[in-house]
Amino acid sequence: MMNNAAIVVAGLRVVRSKRTVIPDLSFEVPTGSVTGLLGPSGCGKSTLMRALVGVQVVVAGTVTVLGYPAGSKPLRSRVGYVTQAPSVYADLTVAENLRYFAAVLDAPSGDVERVITQVGLDGYDDHLTGALSGGQSARVSLAAALLGTPELLVLDEPTVGLDPVLRRDLWDLFAELARGGVTLLVSSHVMDEASRCERLLLMRDGRLLADETPAELLARTGTADVEAAFLALVEQDRAQPAVEQEVRS
Repeated sequence: MMNNAAIVVAGLRVVRSKRTVIPDLSFEVPTGSVTGLLGPSGCGKSTLMRALVGVQVVVAGTVTVLGYPAGSKPLRSRVGYVTQAPSVYADLTVAENLRYFAAVLDAPSGDVERVITQVGLDGYDDHLTGALSGGQSARVSLAAALLGTPELLVLDEPTVGLDPVLRRDLWDLFAELARGGVTLLVSSHVMDEASRCERLLLMRDGRLLADETPAELLARTGTADVEAAFLALVEQDRAQPAVEQEVRS
């Protein structure tokens, strides 16, 4: 185990609707890092993130977050979580939503204005959340996760539906938070976002194909970008059963 690991997953197995979504997963995430969880839709990224925040039933294995079992009471104010679907109230304004969540977290009174600015929603305080665009609603959810002083942010596809400028600004924010000691695990199916991460977890069919830095991944696969590297690993993974069968025969 890393001395500075914020997340330690060992032998994780998850079954949903009688289907094994994650067969056997182990990895660690360093404290104060931006780690990208990348892979195609349906590969198990969201299920893994649910396990990390303690809302997913697991069949086997352990998930330790900031030194506690995932979902433990001491983690409630220390972990921020953003789901793929906006997790805010449509019939409340942006400011009302954030004031509500700030009260739940016992966050400082000035936090609402701070997080509104951080996610680029200045001027939208009094707008009904239900009247916002999908990307704007997602930013309200992200703002709620930033309230208080979370030590870990688990962000599931936080940049989906955002324009390139806002995507860049948010990734700059993630890097700034990491420099301040916050750990971020950010999922995406957009491979070009990998260059923004210090470390990459590449998933396919509930398994990890890679757990390394972008530079290490490119060097190992001899490719020019992460998408090409991922495709190369997929081809290697497909070929492996055939090779094993030849060895056995």
